[in-house]
Parts: sequence; structure tokens; C-alpha cells
Amino acid sequence: MTTNRKDEHIRLALEQTPGYNSFDEVELIHSSLPTIDLDEVDVTTHFAGRDWDYPFYINAMTGGSAKGGEINRKLAQVAEACGILFVTGSYSAALKDPQDSSYRVKDLHPDLLFATNIGIDKPLELGLRTIEETQPLFLQLHVNLMQELLMPEGERSFRNWQEHLADYAKQLPVPLVLKEVGFGMDAGTIQRAMELGVRTVDISGRGGTSFAYIENRRGGNRSYLNDWGQTTVQALLGAQPLMDQVEVLASGGVRHPLDMIKALVLGAKGVGLSRTILELVETKPIDEVIAQVNAWKEDLRLIMCALSCQTLADLRKVPYLLYGRVKEGYEQIPSIHD
Repeated sequence: MTTNRKDEHIRLALEQTPGYNSFDEVELIHSSLPTIDLDEVDVTTHFAGRDWDYPFYINAMTGGSAKGGEINRKLAQVAEACGILFVTGSYSAALKDPQDSSYRVKDLHPDLLFATNIGIDKPLELGLRTIEETQPLFLQLHVNLMQELLMPEGERSFRNWQEHLADYAKQLPVPLVLKEVGFGMDAGTIQRAMELGVRTVDISGRGGTSFAYIENRRGGNRSYLNDWGQTTVQALLGAQPLMDQVEVLASGGVRHPLDMIKALVLGAKGVGLSRTILELVETKPIDEVIAQVNAWKEDLRLIMCALSCQTLADLRKVPYLLYGRVKEGYEQIPSIHD
């Protein structure tokens, strides 16, 4: 049931072969005469009410099963050792089963930068209980409409989602992040979320794990919807008119530091990694994963130096080229002000 479904999600996410990735159609313009030294590069950022030493984090993935708990403990170990944020998957399983320990990673890793996640279908009182039980730095509230529609056991009532979002935005005692799950968040959704009080969104676009694909593999027969939604780059481009009014986080198909930098150039305040880091902890010893993640920090500085950017704010001024489907789509994106 729930446990089996969570484990199926993990297995199918790892089995899924990544396809088209929109980051490959963004080209950054190299700066041949730099104005800074490498040791001057500052990769700190700010979102969800606090400063962060690094602009990338481990995004929400799993929990609610023994396998999910094992993965969460590995991810927490990596995050604590590297000083990056770790967000667990949806806490809903623990709300149903008080004995569920798959999300309890802070006891083993007291210095962990920790946040957690819950579905927008859950009313505010369950969100408040989640915060009381987990003490997160912020709460992700995820929206997963197409996944719910494709899941036989999924939700079928959605009219209360906006009401729930308004309740969370007004009454949550910690910062709130409204998060997509890989279908991309369009500018109209961001605008409506802002009107309801949201200050931070994770646009989580297509390009990484597809929950449409996963639910169809679990027995659905609508494979023609596997590529539903907008890519991460298209979602970032669509959000350009709102970048100064809302904190935008980017996830979905992020594979390495160059993808991270491209997302930051396009206005993201932070970048979440899911499948990339899941595959690492499932295939390599933890000490190798920690070394890899620490190397990514240095790679971010290296790429920023090549772009002559001292801070993340400087990245917003980097010129870039768009190609192929990204360029064609961007030219057709309607402005939210039209």
C-alpha cells in the first residue's frame, strides 16, 4: 500500500532513462578577460528566510518506508558533512503512522540543515503538526496535480488547494516554499501564489524524474502523458517578469554544476537536486558521494570565475544564447501582463 508505493517510486525513478534536457539548449557567454580572482568568488545565497553557504540543496524525494528511511539517512549524512540543505520527501506517511521513523534524521545528524515536505491536499493543522514533530527550517508544500490524476489511489478533489495554500501562507510559523514535482510551474500559478501570500516557489520543471512516467509504469495506460508539463528552463524563462517579486528556486533535471549555474543565471536563488544525488548514494560509498558534492562547490566557483562573476547577483547579468525547443518555446511564452 503506501509503503509499497513509496518503494515503487524509488525503483522506477532510478530505472527511468533521462531524455531531453532543456539545460543543454542554454549556452553561457564566456568572459576571456576576467575581472576577479578565483578566491574572490562568493557562492552564498538567501531564500526562505535565511542565508545559505551554497546555492544548491538535496530536494525532497522519499520517506514512508524502510527503504525510504535508509535513503534519507544516507542523504542526511551527505548533507550534514557538506553543509548543504536536505529536504525530506512528503511527511504524510508519518502523519498516518506515528511509528514511522523514516524521516527522523536530525537525531543522528544534529548539525543538519533540515526541511521537510507535505502535500497541498493536507489542511493547515497537519502542516502545523509536521512542523511541531520535525522542527524544519522551512516547509515545502508540494503541488502534484498530474501525478494525482494518474495515480489510481490519487486525489480527485482539488477545489480546496488554493484555500489550503492561503491558510499555510498566512499562519505557518516557519517559511513556506510552494513546490512543483517535475511538471513546471507557470507564471500564472506563481502570480496566483503570490496573491495568496507565497514568497518562495520551486518551479521544478520537466527534465528529471517524471511522475507521469512513474505512475504509468505502476499500471497506468496513459504513456502519452509521460512528457506532460514545461521544462525547467522554460519555467524559469516564463517566470522572468516575476523574479524581483518572488524567490524562485529551480529543480528538475539538474545534473551537475553547469546546470546549476545556468539556473542561477536565469534567476534562481537556489537549485535542488533529486535523482542525481539519489543515484549517487545508491551506487557509491558515502565518502565518495561527500567528496563529489564538495567538488561541486569548487566547480561552481570555477564556472563563476570563467564568467567573471563574483556573486550570484552578478550571474543575472551573464548573456546567454537559447537554442532549439527552448528558443522556440520562449518566443511563444505569453507575458503574464498581456
